[in-house]
Order: sequence, then structure tokens, then C-alpha cells
Amino acid sequence: MPDASALSSPTPAGPGVIERTGLRRGMVLGLACVGQFMVVLDLSIVTVALPSMQRDLGFSTSQLQWVVNAYALTFGGFLLLGGRAADLFGRRRIFVLGLALFACASLVCAVAQDQQMLVGARALQGLGAAVLSPATLTILTTTFRDPRERARALGIWSAMAAIGGASGALLGGVLTDLLSWRWIFYVNLPIALGAILAARVYLSETRADTQRRHLDVLGSLTVTGSMVALVYAVAGTDVHPWSSTSTVVPLAIAATGLVLFALVETRVAAAPLVPFGIFRSRALSAANLTIMFVAGAMFTMWLFLSLYLQDVLHYSALVTGLGFVPQTAAIAVGAQISARIVPRLGPRLPLLVGTSITTVGLLWLSRVTPTGTYASEVLGGSVLATFGMGLSFTPLAFTATAGVRPQDAGLASGLLNTSRQVGSAVCLAILATIAAARTRALLAGNAHSAVHEASALTSGFARVFLIAAAIAAAGALCALAIPRSVRQERAEVAAGGPEPNAVAASEGHDALALEAEG
Repeated sequence: MPDASALSSPTPAGPGVIERTGLRRGMVLGLACVGQFMVVLDLSIVTVALPSMQRDLGFSTSQLQWVVNAYALTFGGFLLLGGRAADLFGRRRIFVLGLALFACASLVCAVAQDQQMLVGARALQGLGAAVLSPATLTILTTTFRDPRERARALGIWSAMAAIGGASGALLGGVLTDLLSWRWIFYVNLPIALGAILAARVYLSETRADTQRRHLDVLGSLTVTGSMVALVYAVAGTDVHPWSSTSTVVPLAIAATGLVLFALVETRVAAAPLVPFGIFRSRALSAANLTIMFVAGAMFTMWLFLSLYLQDVLHYSALVTGLGFVPQTAAIAVGAQISARIVPRLGPRLPLLVGTSITTVGLLWLSRVTPTGTYASEVLGGSVLATFGMGLSFTPLAFTATAGVRPQDAGLASGLLNTSRQVGSAVCLAILATIAAARTRALLAGNAHSAVHEASALTSGFARVFLIAAAIAAAGALCALAIPRSVRQERAEVAAGGPEPNAVAASEGHDALALEAEG
């Protein structure tokens, strides 16, 4: 589709203009996908490399969790700030800043000489991801305005994000077995450098059309602190019981911080980070609830499947990574199917179908046994679960970003990604505690033979998959609250009344909604 300047010119755009415009839009899509792929990949790529890190740097079992959680804490905690910064200070500028920060942190991770250096660099890497991730989605939603083009772009973006999560175990296993765990971080450097150079050429600078140019610093600090405290408390429950001071105190800090955040946003901030009126949009609120449950169930599945394949079936890191190839393909297929049917059917039906399929797949996995095989007990359920996830992410991204004004696109992106990250971290911490408790209970008072230990581990994993299926089913129930179409009310509930720019931005989505209803 030609750009706006070509359409307004009295001279029709020639083939060369259309070709250059198509190339630029393709590069924009490619850059957004590369950025999101890197961000999601680094959530999962460390999974199969953790034993090697433990041996090299002397982590204990309880300390090892922070290689994952340091990234998750800063990623989830700073996403809202990253989304708003992209709107206020320029999407290209924040995109490049996020890439540079992510690359520098990756280099420090790769050369880390002790535990503190690696964990600290992982936290900095999470901060870079929090800056980069919402910028990728905001760039897409402000570049592709036509409903069908946006749906296709979001389909590709969702596929790349999901593939990043799915392929983390594969790439981590290959790099760890063939080179070393340090290469899971080195690979980010040339990719980030190439993306930075391309962004300088192909991305145009855009920012929100608003007179309020200030970040809500106090609101940012309170909400970020609350999220960090919440995820810290729950992630630590695999070491400390829920009733311990180490858990109760950060939970109390998180609750207090959230109350303070609400007061700041409603009574103090002149330009609040999160205008609470935005949550009156049923589409946006339901999409965020749904992705919390679905992402939590799926992120848990990746980790515990990897542990089952290595600790029970005794596969190597490389073979374990190869075992995730079918799941990666299933996500890509599901995302592309979803991108094609969302413009015709609307987002709710594909989302309900996807979450239901994911639930069935996780129920299948809950039947794993210590003497099972990959083909009989892992392949079918995991492919179903990931195919359902691929079907789900495109309508979720479409629903969340279609329900807000253009100047709030970064906020919506940050909210959606925050919900996904917080849901993943909280569910993982809770289910890891449940699995460990189940295994300890079965091993208590018994001789720890290899066979008995495998049986106890498998029982813990099976219970996790069963609860994850219930969590995915809860996501399907939340999806029922998503309206069949996203109408003009999304702008009015966010702003307190219609605005000219919100009306203009809504026309394409209203046309899509009317077509879907017809």
C-alpha cells in the first residue's frame, strides 16, 4: 500500500515509488520481529544451559534460579515505563536504545567470571528487553493502519515472538553442546548490531501526538517497585515457604506499592503513566487477563518439559533442543492461520479455540510417566499446546492494541507485555514450588534409588502440567469477555470523550468489526 504522501500527490505513484514503499514497510516489519524474537528468546534459551553455568560458576541449586529470575524481574518491572518512553521520546530512538542496551548486557553475560557478574548482567539485559519489546509492537501498530495489513503484520510478529520462546531450548542446546553456554549470549551481538544499522536507515521517527511530554516518574517507580517485589516474593517460594518473612515482607511491599501507585495515578500525576480509565475498555482488560493465564501455563510447560526430557528420560541438551522443533513449527502454523481468520471472524473465536486446544494439550502432558517415550507422551500434547498458543497470540495482540487511541499504543503494548511476563514469572514460581513439594513428599522416608527418584520427579512434573491445564482453561474463560468487535467506545473510555484523532484511528477497526459481524 502506498504511503500517505503518495496518496495525497496529484500524480499517481509509479511502480518505483510503490516498490520502495513496500521495501521500507517490509524492513519495518522485519526489524520489529527481530527485536521481539531476541527479547523472547532470551527468556527461554538459558533453560538447557543452566547445568553448564552451574558447573562453571559454582551456583547452588537455589542460586541458579536467579539466572532466569533476574531477567524476568527487570523485564516485567520496567515494561510500562518502556512503552510510555517509546510514545514520548520517539519509537525509533527507544528501539535503538533498547537494542544497544540489550547487546551490551549480552556481552557482559558472555564474559561473566562469577555469579554476581552474570546475574547483574541478566538484570541489565532484562531492562534492555523492557525498553525494546513495547517499541516493536508500537512501531507495528503505528505503521500498519489498514485492518487487514495490521492483522497480517501482527500475525508475523506473534509468530516470531512465539518461535523465539519455542526455539530457545533448541538453540540453547545446540550452542551449549557444540560451543559453550557463553555463546547463547554472544549470538545476540551481530544481530543487534545489524538491527541498529538497519533501523537508522529504514525506521522513521514517530512519537505520540500529545502536549504532555513528561514521564510520570513517581508512578513509574511505584509500579515498577511493586512488580519487582511481587515477582521476587513468588519466585523465591521454591526456597522459602509462603509463610516465611522472606515471602510475606516483599508481598506486603508489593501490595503497599500498588496502593501508592493507584493514588499517584488518580490524584497526584498530571500526566499519569497509566490512565485508569483505559481499563474501562473490556477488550483491553480481557486481553490482558487472558494473556496472563495463557503465558503462565505455556512458559511453565517449556521449562518442565525440558527438565523431564533431561532429568527423567536422560536426553542431552542437544537432543532436548531438537525435541522442541515440532513445537516451534506448530506455533508458526497456528499464528499464520490465526492471522488469516481474525479479519473475517474477529479475535474472540480464534482465541477461544486456541486456548481450548492448549488446555487439551497440557492435559495430555499430565499423563507423563518415568518410563515413557518422547513419541508416546511428549510429542502429541506439546504440539497441541503450542499450536493453540500460536492461534491465541495474534488475536490477543490485535485486541489489546485495537482498543486504545494511537497516542496510547505504547501504553497498551507495555500493559500486554507486562501481563505476559508477570503471568509467566508468577505461574512458574508457584508451579515450581508445587512440583518440588510433590517430589519431596514422595522421596521422604524412602531409599533414593535412581528409579524412585525418576518416579518422584515425574509425579511432580505431571501435577504441574495438570495445574497448567487448569490455568489455560481459566484463560479461555477470560477470553469469553472479549467483545466480538472493537468499536469507538475504546477511545471514549480511555479519554473521557471522543477526540478527532481517536475517531480517525478507529475507522479501520470499525470496518473490520462490521465485516466480522456480517
